[in-house]
Amino acid sequence: MILNTFKSLEVKPIQLLSPRLANQIAAGEVVERPASVLKELVENCLDAGASQIDIELEDAGVKLLKIRDNGSGIGLENLPLALARHATSKIVTLDDLEGVASLGFRGEALASISSVSRLELVTSTDDSGKGWRVVAEGREMQSQVTPAPHPRGTSLIVRDLFFNTPARRKFLRTERTELTHLEEVFRRLALSRQDVGFTLKHQGKLIHQLSAIPFDTEDERLQQRRVAQLLGKEFVEQSLSIEAVATGIQLRGWVGLPVYARAQADRQYFFVNGRVVRDKLVAHAIRQAYQDVLYAGRHAVFVLYLEVDPKIVDVNVHPTKHEVRFRDGRWVHDFIFSSLHRRLSGALIGAEKHSEPKVAVAQNSYLPLDRSATQTNQPVGQLREQTALNWQPATEQSVGYPSAFSARGSAAKDSSARGSFIRASSPAIGASLEFYRQLAEDADAASSQGASSQGALGASNASDALVTPSSSPSSTVPPLGYALAQMQGIYILAQNANGLVVVDMHAAHERITYERLKKDWLQRPLAAQPLLVPEAVSVDEEAAELASQHSELLNDLGVQLDVLGPQELVIRSMPVLLQGANAAALVFTLLDELKRYGTATSLENSIYAVLASIACHASVRAGRKLAIPEMNALLRDMEITQRSDQCNHGRPTWFQLSMQELDTLFLRGR
Repeated sequence: MILNTFKSLEVKPIQLLSPRLANQIAAGEVVERPASVLKELVENCLDAGASQIDIELEDAGVKLLKIRDNGSGIGLENLPLALARHATSKIVTLDDLEGVASLGFRGEALASISSVSRLELVTSTDDSGKGWRVVAEGREMQSQVTPAPHPRGTSLIVRDLFFNTPARRKFLRTERTELTHLEEVFRRLALSRQDVGFTLKHQGKLIHQLSAIPFDTEDERLQQRRVAQLLGKEFVEQSLSIEAVATGIQLRGWVGLPVYARAQADRQYFFVNGRVVRDKLVAHAIRQAYQDVLYAGRHAVFVLYLEVDPKIVDVNVHPTKHEVRFRDGRWVHDFIFSSLHRRLSGALIGAEKHSEPKVAVAQNSYLPLDRSATQTNQPVGQLREQTALNWQPATEQSVGYPSAFSARGSAAKDSSARGSFIRASSPAIGASLEFYRQLAEDADAASSQGASSQGALGASNASDALVTPSSSPSSTVPPLGYALAQMQGIYILAQNANGLVVVDMHAAHERITYERLKKDWLQRPLAAQPLLVPEAVSVDEEAAELASQHSELLNDLGVQLDVLGPQELVIRSMPVLLQGANAAALVFTLLDELKRYGTATSLENSIYAVLASIACHASVRAGRKLAIPEMNALLRDMEITQRSDQCNHGRPTWFQLSMQELDTLFLRGR
């Protein structure tokens, strides 16, 4: 059938296309649906200096799309060319094209729209009320100009979209779907210029009415109110304002908190010199800034405005002008990433500092676990705000354990006695039992001095001794308390001064591993441990070639690979931090990331995403049974690890149930 079709094609002579047909072909690139028409026409209004734009729709813009502005209008002498193709007042020379400051410049929008609809333009350049009407009719699309009354500005009326191209009209969706697209375009345009007032009506019903905000206003509340009208109050409440300036570049706007991330990337608005764009380089920089705090599969929300010299931005990349190209992409990428990363980190660290208690505990003092001191349930990460704990957060320099148990000289500070959850010499997840023997001895000493403390054995012998919080008024309990049991091989149940703590052991271990990998990466290469028995793995030819090309970067990650053949690798070493991890799975992950980012340079730019994948593979998995000392070691490591209240994908690692809430649950049934 296909061969017969090709055989039936006739060779025709070369000829010029008619203006209408050429415009309809161009319309295929510019006019996809009514939302495309709205975008092109409103951009022309903004370029004309309008301060108020009114939009009316019928049948989601298919039957009628009318736009009226109070801009400069079009002079009578220019009207014959207003609807002509490749006619524009925005560029004249090549120098103008290299520094486009306007939204439109191609000179195809009006001609393309008029070729697939009944378009009428009425305009006036003064306040006399006299104006002119222009339409393009006939096969040659000749412009017809007639007098018509009109106030200062321009009105564009588009009727019966795609009336002469029924095949295109069949591809339009339902009225509701097309209206959704129109509202999204309206939202982008309204966000791009807060100094312009907008109204949007559909079927005579007012949908949006936005007042203009003075361009030079410093009142952020007015700006936030305008954003809230378009994106909702929750966006404003769950976002951080940002303003970063460097030589020749400025970034301002709002970025959403990680907890406000969405399942879809439908609340991401990025503007370059007032033009809404979708740029891969910009998207990568923003993802990289959020990678430590955003859960996998979630998308950040933001409204960001980038101002740069128009000469370093190439806007002549895509027919719909949705994409741009920066002359110095690396500079722009680094500026966006560093600005957002600094703002997000500053906000999170500031919250942590604000939540730390101001009262330190005395040594060998214990806090009672009484219900009068309990608080209502606190959000994840805010337990240290509870003054009932009076707990002084430990640091790695101070070993990370209660001062009551670290008073015995340098032995408690020795890293071999820390019981670190990650750096255990055994491949299994374990902690040094020396620390727990120390706890038991201190508890016994406190008991002999009259303190009412008791030690609970968490294992079958004295070496697994565990100290639990007591009911004496002189006891102290770490923020995450002490482990009681493991549930379903997934969660750790612990008791602290406020009640019950539930910890997701995989998510918590993943964050701890990730933070330590990040820290060690700054002093690259990562410390490597040769495998006792090198492990051979089978890969495809592309992966083997990548391993050979980027062996230096892999060595920096603590992974030494030898290429034995076109489809075989041998793993010689692994990072010390990841002893016991599945070496083959780790190598496959690294090679997949190398394929994804393409080059070693791109991989280095996204190294934290790679470290996150490594940490996930190396973390303790669900179903792994831990001893009580191992669980306590994890809790102590969580208390000294930055942002341990969430895994490196942003998922919470623990939550608290206070005694008051537990009482409420049990009393409810009485």
